Amino acid sequence: MLLVIPKLLDVARLQEVQGLLRHADFLDGKLSAGKEAQQVKHNQELSTNSPQRRRLDAIVMAALVQHPHYQAAVLPLRVASAFYVRYQVGMGYGFHIDDPVMGPMSGRYRSDVSTTIFLNDPEDYQGGELVIRNSFGEQVIKAPAGSAVIYPSNTWHQVTPVTQGERLVAVTWAQSLVKNAEQRELLYQLAQAREGLLTKMPVSEELAQLSTAYSNLVRMWSEV
Repeated sequence: MLLVIPKLLDVARLQEVQGLLRHADFLDGKLSAGKEAQQVKHNQELSTNSPQRRRLDAIVMAALVQHPHYQAAVLPLRVASAFYVRYQVGMGYGFHIDDPVMGPMSGRYRSDVSTTIFLNDPEDYQGGELVIRNSFGEQVIKAPAGSAVIYPSNTWHQVTPVTQGERLVAVTWAQSLVKNAEQRELLYQLAQAREGLLTKMPVSEELAQLSTAYSNLVRMWSEV
């Protein structure tokens, strides 16, 4: 499932994030890549020791993990700290698949769901499209600033080279309570249907049955 969450960050938060990144130190993105990814990865990442990181996480990651659609679609068990990434002219990230297991030895997690959060306007740069390859072909995404795109980590994807301007994004990964992507998609659909019934028929046998089915499927499929 590919899901776009529009307006995850409002204008005021985006302006603060952009200001923090404008004065931040960036390093070669190859430093955090494995041997295979190093061949196709050409970007810059915020230093892990950056003094701006704590405030950035308080704005960006707090908005993401608290968003009801993110919680319903991802069912997160563990969420990684974000990478704040800059693509300048000539930079891109060729087709790759995310590492299946990430994090330090003291905090390893399985990457089930990837998320890209767009931090500046698509008019600020040319190129820099996120291209996700799945069974339906390739989907090209260049979302408005403040939007988040959620997609399975086992899909091949790339960032096309930036030809003008600068692209700013935050990228993070999550280990889900439900490992199987098709099961997660079904649970998300059921969760959305339940929200609709809560609005239209808050006291009904149909809502009770749907909530029971949803809860029992999460219990059946989740890994804790």
